[in-house]
Amino acid sequence: MNKTEVINQIAEKTNLTKKDSEKVLNAFIETVTEALKAGDDVQLVGFGSFQVKQRAAREGRNPQTGKALKIAATNVPSFKAGKTLKEAVN
Repeated sequence: MNKTEVINQIAEKTNLTKKDSEKVLNAFIETVTEALKAGDDVQLVGFGSFQVKQRAAREGRNPQTGKALKIAATNVPSFKAGKTLKEAVN
């Protein structure tokens, strides 16, 4: 399912226009992004939580040459599914 399909589903389930549904989805994405950038976690009970995890620096290999290279430490966003979502999928 892509973003357009999600917008269509939101519009159908909420009786909002597709334009308003797109605004809602974009606002949600922007809000979660801003919270993660600020170092906050976002928890939606039953659905899941968004967090920023730190990935340590490590050594990797160039697959073409086999030469070792250093991969810098970085922060990565992650999502952990909540109990209700896990149960619904299974």
